[in-house]
Amino acid sequence: MRRRSDYPGELRREDVGRQVRLCGWVARRRDHGGVIFVDLRDRSGLVQLVFNPQIAAEAHGAAEQLRTEYVLAVAGEVLARSAATVNPNLATGEVEVMVSEIEVLNGAHTPPFEIEGGESEGVDETLRLRYRYLDLRRPPMMANLELRHRVVQTARAYLNEQRFLEVETPILTRSTPEGARDFLVPSRLQPHKFYALPQSPQIFKQILMASGVDRYYQIARCFRDEDLRADRQPEHTQIDLEVSFMDAEEIRALIEGMCLAIMSEVEGGASAPFPVLTYEQAMLRYGTDKPDLRYEVQIVELSAVFAASAFQVFRAAAESGGCVRALCAPGGASLSRAQIDALTEVAKAQGAKGMAYVYVEEGRALRGPIVKFLSQAEQTAVVERCGAAQGDLIVFAADAAPVAARVLGALRGELIRRLALRPALPWAWAWVIEFPLFEVDEQTGGITYGHNPFSLPTEATLELIESDPLAVRGAQYDL
Repeated sequence: MRRRSDYPGELRREDVGRQVRLCGWVARRRDHGGVIFVDLRDRSGLVQLVFNPQIAAEAHGAAEQLRTEYVLAVAGEVLARSAATVNPNLATGEVEVMVSEIEVLNGAHTPPFEIEGGESEGVDETLRLRYRYLDLRRPPMMANLELRHRVVQTARAYLNEQRFLEVETPILTRSTPEGARDFLVPSRLQPHKFYALPQSPQIFKQILMASGVDRYYQIARCFRDEDLRADRQPEHTQIDLEVSFMDAEEIRALIEGMCLAIMSEVEGGASAPFPVLTYEQAMLRYGTDKPDLRYEVQIVELSAVFAASAFQVFRAAAESGGCVRALCAPGGASLSRAQIDALTEVAKAQGAKGMAYVYVEEGRALRGPIVKFLSQAEQTAVVERCGAAQGDLIVFAADAAPVAARVLGALRGELIRRLALRPALPWAWAWVIEFPLFEVDEQTGGITYGHNPFSLPTEATLELIESDPLAVRGAQYDL
């Protein structure tokens, strides 16, 4: 009887009348004065089981002892629910299974947290990780695993069609110069020597290209011994690939096609082609080289407006080769003074000396600590260039261009979060290209590599590598 014929979450109205055998976990149990209802769950979803003492007394008796997370095998007939009992919120809501046989495969203690329902969302993460096998039963977690599986399978299918070979590269290797520290594994056969876990398969895929493999990929595990951050983990999985005889634009087109295929599979599609921003454009408009383009809030250049301003702070920044830039936050005038002070601390953490700001009031008039220093023409220009309206907040940065970009980029993200701004798009893909190959080291004042040291300079800037290295751009692209 344990042999399963169907998955619980896949039963539909067209299955009515069929005899089925199901396996799964008890999600809920309800006793309605004789008839017992049980929601049986597996990774496919839920289906309602019915235990009627008039039809299967032995199975009903066993159902009286069931508790949540018991593991069951049942056999029974698929029935149509009455119109009054149809559950439109459940994929199997039009049917139920009248159980004739039951086998309890395993009992269960009371779980330390709810598996079903919203109650599990507030559970302490440490407790969830301690009982990871229970945590992974939760529908959102199971959905994450299934989504990841679909993404990987779609990527594989796309790359296979593009004549890529999937090649597994070694995990135990030697240390190579990468961007982080290596994880080391002691060798038993060679005392006092160590293997290094790969930070990426970089060396191996270059060997494959030199060997004539031409197009390689793998779903690669990478290990980096670095401090935890929101976008950094000790280990991660990446779609790793390498190609021969293609330029940057061809590679971008290839990757874009893969992303479109994945989006078509899991989200119903995406707009193409993806917009392309240079590094300078991204920093000027968004203050970061990885902008979230779902939000329409953009940084505005105002240096020309304040080139001859009576406000010394702004004029001095413009005259010294720096810049004056601003950011308009829709509805930001609702922020309290304490929240403004918190934003000021965010700006200072990014190198600003403070944060100048104004509120936009009725008639697009400005109010704030710096308004008395601004001429009417300057106020009008600020409102018009920022596209500001009544109730908005405008924040400024007057400093060297890199500092101003960093400050307003951080404030943009913080304002989006604090004001809970609605994204204009659910997804917003974009390429960022032409990163500076070199930059000034803020500690030593010397020149060091910028975004990625292992990159080809663009043809247009290659000749500047000796005379003006800070103007050299890399043939790089970030998605």
